[in-house]
Order: sequence, then C-alpha cells, then structure tokens
Amino acid sequence: MKSRALLVVCAGGVLAACLVGLMPAAGWAQGGPKKESSETVARPRKKDTPQPEPEQAKIPSKLQKKDLPADLPTFKSDVTTVTVDVAVLDNKGRFIPGIPKGNFRILEDNVPQQISNFGMGEAPMTVAMVIEFSNLFQGYWTYGWMETLQASYGFLETLKPEDYVAVVAYDLRPEILSDFSTDKRKAMEAMQRLRIAAYSESNLYDALTDTADRMSEIEGRKAIVVIASGIDTFSKLTFDKTRRQLQTAGVPIYSIGIMQYIREIMDARGMMGSIARLDFLQADNQLRTFSKETGGQAFFPRFAGEYRGIFGAIHEALRNQYSIGYQPTNTERDGKFRKLKVELVAPDGQPLRITDEKGKPMKYTIVAKTGYNAPRAVE
Repeated sequence: MKSRALLVVCAGGVLAACLVGLMPAAGWAQGGPKKESSETVARPRKKDTPQPEPEQAKIPSKLQKKDLPADLPTFKSDVTTVTVDVAVLDNKGRFIPGIPKGNFRILEDNVPQQISNFGMGEAPMTVAMVIEFSNLFQGYWTYGWMETLQASYGFLETLKPEDYVAVVAYDLRPEILSDFSTDKRKAMEAMQRLRIAAYSESNLYDALTDTADRMSEIEGRKAIVVIASGIDTFSKLTFDKTRRQLQTAGVPIYSIGIMQYIREIMDARGMMGSIARLDFLQADNQLRTFSKETGGQAFFPRFAGEYRGIFGAIHEALRNQYSIGYQPTNTERDGKFRKLKVELVAPDGQPLRITDEKGKPMKYTIVAKTGYNAPRAVE
C-alpha cells in the first residue's frame, strides 16, 4: 500500500516580507524562482523528466486507456467497498479511543449499512503543504506569518519517518515546490524558498481541486491542510463545481483561515467597510464548507500563538482514526453522489453516551466525509 503525507495550503503573500531578511539573495535550490521571468515559486517537474529516486513518490496522474497494452485482459467486479475514516473528538479536540465497532452506524442516503471492516490505530500519512503565495494581503500579516512558519516546521517534525510530505504554493496557479518525500528537510527548504510574491491573485478553487485530484489515487491516510485567506479571485471552476470535485476526490481538507487575524488589523486601521466584512464571512464559509464536506476540520485563529495548538490538533485527528468499510446495499453504478452519515449509537439504538474519567457526560464531535460518488458502469 502506498503511503504519502499531508498537503498544506498556506496563505502566502504575507509570508514574503518576513523571509526577505532570512534567506540569502543567491543560492536558491535548483528549480527555484528565476529573476528574469518573475517567477515566485518553483515549477513542477515535467512529464518527460526522469523519475525521482526511490525514497520519493511522484504525485500519480490518472492512467489513460491509450497507455495500456492492447492485449491486456479486463475484469469486471460487482463488489464495491466504501472506506470511511472517522475521528471522534471531545470538546477539546482530543481523539477518543476505544469505541467498539458495534457502536458505529453508517447511513448511506439514510439507509443503514452493514460494517464489514473495522480498525483503529496509527497509520502512515500523506501530507502536503500548499501555500497561498500572493500579494492579496501582503503587509497585513507579516508577523503572524513568521509565527505560522515556525509552527509549520514544528508540525513537520511530528511526522514519522514513513510519512510523506509535499509542499505546493499557489497564486495564479498551483506550483509544486517539493514533491512527496519522506525527507522532511526538503519540505522545509521549499518553504524557505518563498520570498516576494509577484501577483495579487489567489485562485483557491483551482489549487484545491488540482491538488485533491493528484492525491485521489494515493492509498492510505491523506489530507490537504489549507492555510489561506479563503478568498478566490478568478479560478476556472465555480464554488459549486469545486465542492463536487473535492467530494469526488475523497481527500480530507484541514483549513486554517487567516481572515480573523487580518480583519482585526484592517479594522484597527479603519479599512473595514460592509463589503469587506461580507467578503471575510464568505471566505470563512468557503473554507468551512470544504473541510466539513470532505471529512476534515476548519480553524480560524485570532492570534499567531494559536497555530502550534492547531497543528497539534490536526496531527492528532489524522494520526488516530477509525477506519470503517462496508459494501453498499445500493449496487447501482450510476456515478451519482451518495450522502453519508456516521453516528455513534447505544445497543438500544439511542445516541451513545460517552463519559469522562469522572463519569460525567462528555460532548463529542464525529469527523467524517459527508458523501462519495458511486462508480460508473464500464461499457
């Protein structure tokens, strides 16, 4: 089984000013920005370039029929297994372990399903850091970005040797700064290459869908962690189409929105009009929607000091999960979207009551994707 790491999408224009004094003017890693072309991030590897060394893993692309041998036999199967990763968190965001299989109930389009596979424990992760590297809010988040960068390094250090991590930045389009690798130093070096942003565009939808599509065929636990404003300037995709594509890809998205921090700075400078406030609320709602519908979580810190705790919560949620599998009662291969709901129930069918070490009832949250697209029949 392949394993990779987590893809984090960070908000980037603000990062630029902080790092100018930290990196030398020359000696950037090979493939980095070219001064004469005004590039701000490294270009991704082209298709005809040599394959990376064994410890790296290329983000897979979809296999085309023309690439298959003509005499290759084909097989059809009527059995489909749906796998759902579930995290059960207490009111402080801590993972709750030890819940038996019998207390989980999965509903597909409101129809109960029979659980066939069940497991819990730590597993290798696929992680990628995707950075919104834009001039959109440069100058409003300089100090906060420096704190976030330091916390991101700390998050990388929590990953295990078998975990894979990649770094992607985006403004007009997503750019791969470092491909998936178990070498965490490459991810750190990639973040250090970010300096001064060249564009004031932030195409969030295109960056998220491109990243999720590339990760959709990677097996094992995977996620996209987005540190971004949540604002999209002029992506090719609409908000609704982005939602559908992210749900189809099945990659959990963990969002960290920076608008709370920026809002306070702009408000203090008298720059917060009614339109700006509406834009901020919409941006937060977009990140929250992407996270909820893919089985991730959304965070909206007000202070830079909160990032360390947020990255710790993301690590906890990703590292410890229940993996639940079932064969759908609806066997139609129609490609339609099917809603999922995961519940915790007692033997009598009522909601499960969880208590703390003192025997007091404890509130909990179930984090899981809200649906998937059924496969289409192969003609």
